[in-house]
Amino acid sequence: MANIVWHKKLRLHLDLNRDDLGHEELAGLWDTIYDMDRLQAARNVTVAERDLLCGGVCQDAGVEAPMHLRLRTNGRREAVHERREDEERHFVPISDEHKAYQDRILRAAAEGGFCGDNEVRTRVGRSWIQTDTLVEGTDGLRIGWEVQLSSAGVEGPRSVRARAAKAEKNGITPAWHTDRSDYAHRNDTQWTRSDALPAHVIAKTGDLRVVSGFRVMDFWRCDIRALYPCPKGVRRCGRAHATPKPRDILFDDLVRKTAAAEIVPVQFRMGTTTHRFWVTDADHDRLENLRSDDTRLPPVPDVDLPGRASRNRPTCNPSAHVMPNAPAPGIGLPATWLPAQPAPPTAETSPTPTAPAHGPQPRPTSHRSSLTPELVALQQAADNAHQQLRQLDDPTEQAQQRQVWFEAAAAVQEAVTRYARTKNFNRYEVEKQLRHQVRHPETPPGQLLQP
Repeated sequence: MANIVWHKKLRLHLDLNRDDLGHEELAGLWDTIYDMDRLQAARNVTVAERDLLCGGVCQDAGVEAPMHLRLRTNGRREAVHERREDEERHFVPISDEHKAYQDRILRAAAEGGFCGDNEVRTRVGRSWIQTDTLVEGTDGLRIGWEVQLSSAGVEGPRSVRARAAKAEKNGITPAWHTDRSDYAHRNDTQWTRSDALPAHVIAKTGDLRVVSGFRVMDFWRCDIRALYPCPKGVRRCGRAHATPKPRDILFDDLVRKTAAAEIVPVQFRMGTTTHRFWVTDADHDRLENLRSDDTRLPPVPDVDLPGRASRNRPTCNPSAHVMPNAPAPGIGLPATWLPAQPAPPTAETSPTPTAPAHGPQPRPTSHRSSLTPELVALQQAADNAHQQLRQLDDPTEQAQQRQVWFEAAAAVQEAVTRYARTKNFNRYEVEKQLRHQVRHPETPPGQLLQP
């Protein structure tokens, strides 16, 4: 198909992308030419005799390529080549890097026990879908890999969004891979990205690392101990949330695990943007549980056995600023990575003040003995309201009890602030002592201030 047509008899170039075909002085030009083409088709006039030729790539190459006109039901105008070889002239030749990625996908899939093929055409009604590499996975799952190393459109019938939606609608899970960093910020499909590498590096058996497009989900509760801000824009809502964190993965493992349904695509909404990426099937199940009930954290799946280190050499060197043995962000640090902590004092001592009698007096450092019964009662009421909320299953009752808990917690915060300001105490220390006295009354006061 082409959008520029040369009318041999009228000696005009017709631009099908424009309503007036590029000739605003000729009213009704499209209707005249289209009706004539349909009339000639009804009288069995061959395409080569209808005076319509390709006026774009074929004409630039010095080739006369006969065409006929077509009007889609959605109103889109198209000019169709008579011969397949003329149509293929419009497509950009496949690069060596593109072929290397296709061969590597097939090799990685075969190592995992899956089969596939390159340049697969799937019939869809009166049209078809062409996939760069189609991998047949487990239980009839089909992964359609599209290697996009050149520019890709955003809008239109040939855009990434339209092609991915068409493939997904017809049972093919789209998997788009690129080496361009700007595609990592696009959300029209599940993009994965590796570093830009030459074809001979992509084709060899070393480890090819995917640096974008795969995430691990961090599930957390929105309380005062949370590390992330509340996505709902409030101070602390008390609900459970999930935050995606980038994580590298080997390209060969990604090919095999997507075919085995161990890595699946998800859509995750953050604010007004819907992000699309890949996660493990365990994170996907936990995310679905969270979306059905965000009042409690989803259950943690069984821990898998640690994977073996790869024996293959990497296809690209790690960044120089990354420490080779440093743990990844978000992973629990081993004991050897924890900073040394000072030893706790054996007993609390109160040095004798040496300041003069008329100088400023030192601020008290312990408030346990001076906490009022009112503070203790308010904290106990808030803790009891929170405990009752955890025991409820009905959403209506949970909403009502959550409001009770919020009001009780707000009363505690106001009372602590007022008390600390009146006594000239550190508010954080007052709140810390109060919660410890209510929740851990058996612990001696001296152990509370240990580091």
